[in-house]
Parts: sequence; structure tokens; C-alpha cells
Amino acid sequence: QVKLVESGGGLVQPGGSLTLSCVGSGSAFNLYPVYWHRLAPGRQRELLASIGLDNGNTIVKDSVKGRFTISRDNAKNTVYLQMNSLEIEDTAVYYCRTRQPGGGEGWSDYWGQGTQVTVSS
Repeated sequence: QVKLVESGGGLVQPGGSLTLSCVGSGSAFNLYPVYWHRLAPGRQRELLASIGLDNGNTIVKDSVKGRFTISRDNAKNTVYLQMNSLEIEDTAVYYCRTRQPGGGEGWSDYWGQGTQVTVSS
């Protein structure tokens, strides 16, 4: 089974920055897209950013574009989410996800355990 592990969350003041990491298992991790989501209390899970095989193939949601950047370091099997100018409304559990062939015919989604980001003064 594909395993993803997020880290880098924590408590930060408004206006601060955090960089989240998502480490994937296996050599195939670098061959498939990775996505960052977040889930805030009382809200639906939100897709924030996507990345393809390299850093030239990324999509960031308009609401966080300019503040959030997604990237990957294939040598480290790691995808990052750099978050700047954090706001209280960014408080959420952040998850990474990859979609890979698996389980037979179709594609399978694999999720990490999440990392908590709390923005508070």
C-alpha cells in the first residue's frame, strides 16, 4: 500500500509562514500527481493545490494563489506546500493525497494522516 506522511504543521501567528512536507513511499511516488487538501471545522474538505511530475506542472486554487506554493523534490520523495502570509482562516488539518494505478482496473487515492495548522495571535 502507498503510504504518505505529512509533517510541518504547528502553531503560527497571523502573517507567518509554514512549509508542510508530504513524504511518499516507494519509487513510484515520483511518477504520479500529488494534491494538498485541508479540512477546517464546520467546512467541507477543500482542494488547495496539485502537482504533476515536476515543478513546472502545478495548479493552485485561486483563493490561496500568491500565498501557497506546491513543489516536489523527487530525490527525497517529498512534496511541499509552502504557505506564506497565513491567516486565521487557514487553520485546518492539511492532508496530502496521491492518485495511482492500484487495486486492479482503475485508480486509487492514497491519503496521509494529516497535519494540524493553527494560525492564532
